[in-house]
Amino acid sequence: MATIDIARLSFEERLRLLDELGESLSRTPEAIPLTEAQREELDRRLDELDREESAGIPWDEVLGRIRGRAQ
Repeated sequence: MATIDIARLSFEERLRLLDELGESLSRTPEAIPLTEAQREELDRRLDELDREESAGIPWDEVLGRIRGRAQ
């Protein structure tokens, strides 16, 4: 596996890398080990999200805000 010198990447390249990492991890969520406490917290947050449908910000909007701050 090739090593990436993250410090040499531009801000946009680091954001793109972060996005790609997140997408790759989300394809196999069962491969990410969780403690029982983490699993309970995730379940609690999902239950809360189900009760409050308008809570949260879409990822595209979050990414747009981050990119706006960097300029």
